[in-house]
Amino acid sequence: MTILSKMKKIFPLLILIFCVEYSPAIGQDAAFSQFYENPLLRNPALAGIFDGDFRVSGIFRNQWQSITTPFRTAGLGIETKFAIGNAYDFFTVGVQLTEDAAGDINLKRTQILPVINFHKSLSEAYDSYLSLAFMGGAVNSQFDATKLHLDDQFVNGSFNANNPSQQVFNNTGKTYWDLGTGLVYSAAWGNNNSCYIGASLFHFNNPKIAFFTNNELSTTLHRKFTINTGITLPTSDVNKLMFHADYFRQSAHQQFIAGGIYAIEVSPGYYSNYKTVLSFGGFYRWKDALIPVIKLEYNHFVVGMSYDATLSQLSTSAKIRGGLELTSSYRTNLNILNQEAKKVRCVRL
Repeated sequence: MTILSKMKKIFPLLILIFCVEYSPAIGQDAAFSQFYENPLLRNPALAGIFDGDFRVSGIFRNQWQSITTPFRTAGLGIETKFAIGNAYDFFTVGVQLTEDAAGDINLKRTQILPVINFHKSLSEAYDSYLSLAFMGGAVNSQFDATKLHLDDQFVNGSFNANNPSQQVFNNTGKTYWDLGTGLVYSAAWGNNNSCYIGASLFHFNNPKIAFFTNNELSTTLHRKFTINTGITLPTSDVNKLMFHADYFRQSAHQQFIAGGIYAIEVSPGYYSNYKTVLSFGGFYRWKDALIPVIKLEYNHFVVGMSYDATLSQLSTSAKIRGGLELTSSYRTNLNILNQEAKKVRCVRL
């Protein structure tokens, strides 16, 4: 059975994740330009799909610095893989830590989301896996009420922070539970060719995220549906092309981003493992931004940088300036793991 025919059989399973009704709500997730460097935030089932058995990934994003108080987001993901018995099956455990801060009142959201992912081998002839994952944990939101500008602090049209306000905030923080799941088919064949396609559902428990309890201000975080895909195609023994694309829909909001990266081994490391790879490329976020990307890999370390050139209606105010994004990762093999882990075949994305 060919890889294409296997994907045709598996694709209906991916669609099932999207066949869940959702009620209208308020709330939307942060989005990243280097989404391919943040597997746990794209789809929990992408956890563990990399070369090695341990990976740490970090990201920092600074957006709209030129027109307002910047929106800043930082994230840290950790993944490690374990083989199951003597078979090619394995599972991944990990955790995603994320914090973002937005606006003048310093609205913060901090999340700690553990993930577990089971990878089922579909073929003994080549690397082909179906991965099913679940992710869930606690999320804390809070804001600084002292930085609010309230109506009764305006006197004769002028604001004075020293003017007393009758508005009292008894609750400036909230903790809630958030749950997500995902499914991914991945495969590798030939001379380092690989591909993946997946779908995920975030916030399927519809967490309440409002700071207040009355019905008017009650806010539910939207369920978010995503489709993720990508392919890696070598152009020589040392160079390759990588394409990635994501689509998500969250209530009335939707986004599509796609693009490619060309990787060149400037120092292949024939005599050592310390190879150096330079990658460059670009992505396009539909009706929003053009995103040039550059990445450098040395040994087990990878660093990347991108910048959003705004093309939407905000370009008039932002003067094309959007958001700077920095990523870094480290991946390796841990000798302390079970020896069976060495038998795990990896799909290299």
